[in-house]
Amino acid sequence: MNFKVDVEMTPSELRQVMGLPDVASLQDEMIKKVREQMDAGAEGYDPMTLLKPYITNSVGSMESLQKLILNMMQGSVKSDSKKS
Repeated sequence: MNFKVDVEMTPSELRQVMGLPDVASLQDEMIKKVREQMDAGAEGYDPMTLLKPYITNSVGSMESLQKLILNMMQGSVKSDSKKS
């Protein structure tokens, strides 16, 4: 026996149901502080330094990006074939 339940709710409603805190104000405050540091020219707050962990030049990171894209494409094809 299978059951399928569709629930429509906003992200904030889902957070409340799961008991997770609303961190939007904290996120806004952190972004504001990072922007202030970037505008002030503080060391380590230039865009390249902030993005460096995400755009490393290693082969492993490129392979993982390719695998991620491939998996997303395969998932899309599988879900489209189920609809037909």
